[in-house]
Amino acid sequence: MRVKKQQTVMSEGRSAQVYSGENLLFLTDEQLRQGIEAMFFAYRGFTADPDRILSDKGYGRAHHRAIHFINRAPGTTVNNLLAILGVTKQSLNRVLRTLIEDGLVESRVGTVDKRERHLFLTPDGKELEAELSEAQRTRMRAAYRDAGPEAVAGFRQVLEAMMDSDLRRTFVRLRDSGP
Repeated sequence: MRVKKQQTVMSEGRSAQVYSGENLLFLTDEQLRQGIEAMFFAYRGFTADPDRILSDKGYGRAHHRAIHFINRAPGTTVNNLLAILGVTKQSLNRVLRTLIEDGLVESRVGTVDKRERHLFLTPDGKELEAELSEAQRTRMRAAYRDAGPEAVAGFRQVLEAMMDSDLRRTFVRLRDSGP
């Protein structure tokens, strides 16, 4: 079966190579390399707007990830955040210390287990998270609109298929917990 390459023009005059055909299960190494490179450049675009906002405030991507997941699960524990982010305790403590000192995150002692620390965004933290998320939602919304609903569904399937099973379980648990 033969794969046919087509050029599709999207909004803003951008174009994308679209492969149509009966069987895309057997992509060539060149097609896979192009997909890998597209992921690298898409990630740069996805993080560019938040990086600018964070840089102006003296923060980096590690701060962004912590703020994002604390917002997604208010009251999450430090250990849970460690598991989600996959970073060392020392690295996370450095990030959290800065966010707490700057009044963006509040750490509360656990009511059941006094050794646990539960994390919450302060009003200033919520404001920064909203600004960062809006920048990324704007970019994703435009990309999804350009690509169309079938491409969006396919993209999500590919992303989930690329996750290790443990990460997929964590993702599904977060996704299913609601806004």
